[in-house]
Amino acid sequence: MKSYEIGSTGWEREVIQNTLMAAYHEQRRSRRWRIFFRLIFLTLILGLFISVWPKNKTPVAVNQPHTALIDLKGGIMEGEPADADSLAEALRNAFSAKESKAILIRVNSPGGSPVQGAYIHDEIIRLKALYPQKKVYAVITDVGASAAYYAIAGADEIYANGSSLVGSIGVLLPLFGASDAIEKIGIEQRTITAGKNKSFLDPFSPPNEYHINFAKELVNGVHDQFIGAVKAGRKERLKDDPEIFSGLAWNGQQALELGLIDGIGSPGYVAREIIQLDNLVDYTVPQGVFEKMVGKFNSSLTNHLSTQTMLQGLR
Repeated sequence: MKSYEIGSTGWEREVIQNTLMAAYHEQRRSRRWRIFFRLIFLTLILGLFISVWPKNKTPVAVNQPHTALIDLKGGIMEGEPADADSLAEALRNAFSAKESKAILIRVNSPGGSPVQGAYIHDEIIRLKALYPQKKVYAVITDVGASAAYYAIAGADEIYANGSSLVGSIGVLLPLFGASDAIEKIGIEQRTITAGKNKSFLDPFSPPNEYHINFAKELVNGVHDQFIGAVKAGRKERLKDDPEIFSGLAWNGQQALELGLIDGIGSPGYVAREIIQLDNLVDYTVPQGVFEKMVGKFNSSLTNHLSTQTMLQGLR
């Protein structure tokens, strides 16, 4: 232990040195944080710059004959890469392009909102009527199910891989009930409503038969619209089998036998052999960098969960 005589300047020198060293280390920490925040700021600026920079996804010029490619990828929900607004914009641009000879929709989606799927479907039908000389081809890669199949049901021809998951023509309204659980642990339900059905399907209230039947009618109504779109699009190609509309998903070979698709093939095969024009121009509406990162994460998670759910149903 150090000791200093009265009047010695040793302790004063050490206090000053310690103070200066503490200030130095604090300054270094502050400098590191300033550098960190500057890097974050520069990254944000760079991301913004990249997101608005014009994207040329293909060397083929749009003033040459080409096949218009549109990606329908991930969950079909508002604000996602495969929402109806983005797909409708891409479809309008592809159909109106003078040198686009056909539209090829590359599908990899487990589904999502039936409303968004219906919007995309209706836009395809509307644009086909406006441009009858341009055919629409859809190619399913990993999965094209539920609202994704709804969206493309109006395509002139649909293709998939033999191992693709196709169909799942059904509607899901997930619910849960916790009334017994809250009663067991002594929780009292005190919801106040105006309107006798305002607490429609409240999970913390006992089952209400009228509400359940009403919900079934809602779901069946959406299902009937889905079935109508598929029948209108597939026409006589569709086999007379009620299991097609039961919500089951099929592999590509099964889907071909049931008339849900027209053949086995990849996007490249369809462009090269069916359309016979493999000059592709990508009309997919681009996202910003950060939106794309979030979208990829959400799409991967949605794809994984939905595929696992369908596989469980196939067991």
